[in-house]
Amino acid sequence: MRSMASSIPGDPRQFLEQLYRTAVRRALPLHNTAAFLPPPPRGRTVVLGAGKAAGAMVHAVEALWPADAPLSGLAVTRYGHTPQRPAGVPARVEIVEAAHPVPDAAGLQAAGRILELAQGLGPDDLALCLISGGGSSLLTLPCEGLALEDKQRINRQLLESGGSIGEMNCVRKHLSRIKGGRLAAACAPAQVVTLTISDVPGDDPSVIASGPTVPDASRCADAVAILQRYGIAVPGAVMSLLEQGALETPKPGDALFAGHAVHLIATPQQSLEAAAQAARDAGLDAWVLSDEIEGESREVGKVHAALARAVARHGQPFARPCVILSGGETTVTVRPQAPGTPRGKGGRAAEFCMGLAQALQGQAGVWALAADTDGIDGSEDNAGAFVTPETLARAQAQGMKLDAFLARNDGWSFFHALGDLLVTGPTHTNVNDFRAILVA
Repeated sequence: MRSMASSIPGDPRQFLEQLYRTAVRRALPLHNTAAFLPPPPRGRTVVLGAGKAAGAMVHAVEALWPADAPLSGLAVTRYGHTPQRPAGVPARVEIVEAAHPVPDAAGLQAAGRILELAQGLGPDDLALCLISGGGSSLLTLPCEGLALEDKQRINRQLLESGGSIGEMNCVRKHLSRIKGGRLAAACAPAQVVTLTISDVPGDDPSVIASGPTVPDASRCADAVAILQRYGIAVPGAVMSLLEQGALETPKPGDALFAGHAVHLIATPQQSLEAAAQAARDAGLDAWVLSDEIEGESREVGKVHAALARAVARHGQPFARPCVILSGGETTVTVRPQAPGTPRGKGGRAAEFCMGLAQALQGQAGVWALAADTDGIDGSEDNAGAFVTPETLARAQAQGMKLDAFLARNDGWSFFHALGDLLVTGPTHTNVNDFRAILVA
C-alpha cells in the first residue's frame, strides 16, 4: 500500500499547473495532424483555416505536407495567437489575425478572402479546412441586411446572455454567409477535408466554430426562438428573412457534402485523460467526471465544491488523496450593474473559481485550478485561477468580500489581488475548459 503522505505533491499549485500543461500539450496540432492528412490531389491544395488554433494548425500542415506538392491558402486566428513558425519550415500559407470574441473589420476582410479562395477551386483541387474554437467570431461575414456593427452587438449580447455555445452558434450560423456549411458549399466541386479541434461539449463538428464546412441540422426558427428567449434584437428586415426561412443553412443529406471528410484531431476528453494519467504517474488516483459539463460557471463551481468536500471529509465517493478533473464549456450571465459601477473583468474559469471558493468555505486539504486551454480566460490576460484552502482567509485579510466580486462578475480582479491568476499566454490550441481539484 502506498503512503498517503508520499503521494501528496509538495507544491499543490505547481502540480495542478503541470496537469494543465499536460492537457494542453495533448491537444497541440503538431502532435495530432499527421494521421489525418489526405494525399495531395492532382490539382492544387488550398488551406482555409479559422480559429484560435489556426496558426499552429497551419504550421503543422506546412511541416508535414510534401515539399514538392502545391500548398497555399489563408487562415485567420486571434490577435497574438500566431505561434513562431518551426525552424526550417517554409511559409506556404498566409496567416492573418483578427478580434475575438467580438468580431472586427480584420475578421470581416479575412472571411471575405477565404470565401473567394473557396469559390476559385476546381474538381481536381483539395480544400483542406483547419477549424478550431474561436472561428465563429474570427470568420465573420454577415448575411444580407446585417452590418458588422450589428454582428458585434449581437455577439456581445449572446456572450453576456448565459446561453449555451450551441444556442449562440445556431444564431451565428443563420446570420452568416460563410458559417453553417456555407464555406463547404462554396468549395464545390473541389474535394473538402476538414481537420478540427473540438472546443464544444459533445465534439459536434457542426457546433465547432459554427460548422463552416459541415451540414447544419438547426433551423431559422430555432435562431428566432433563441433571439427572442434572450431579448436580442436584429434589424427588422433580417428578422423577416429568418421568419420566412430565407437564411436557411445546408442540411444533413445535402448532396454537396458527398465525399467530404471530417476528422477530429484533438478533443477535450483526450486532454483530460492525459492529465489523469499524469496524476496517476505521480502516485495519485485520478477521476474524470465529464468533458461535457455545461451550466452557469459559479453554480458548476458550487457543485464541484460539494463533491470535493465530501471526498475531503468522508472519503466518498472517492478516496483521498486524489485528483478530480472535468471539462466542457460553462457560461457566465453578466449581471446588470448600477450606473457608474466599474464593469467586472474575467471569464468562465475565474467565475467558476469564485463559486468554488465560496462553497468550499476554506475546506482544508483542497486546492483547485480552472483554466481555459487556449490560455485566455474571457477578455483578460490570464488562462485561469487557483483556489487554495486559504483563499477566503487571505481575501478577508485584504478587506475583500467575495460576494461583491461575484455580484459584478469580477473574478479577474479578485484573484489578481490574491496573486492567484495563472498566466500562460496563448497556447495555440483550444479544447475548452480545464478544471482540476486536488484533495489531499
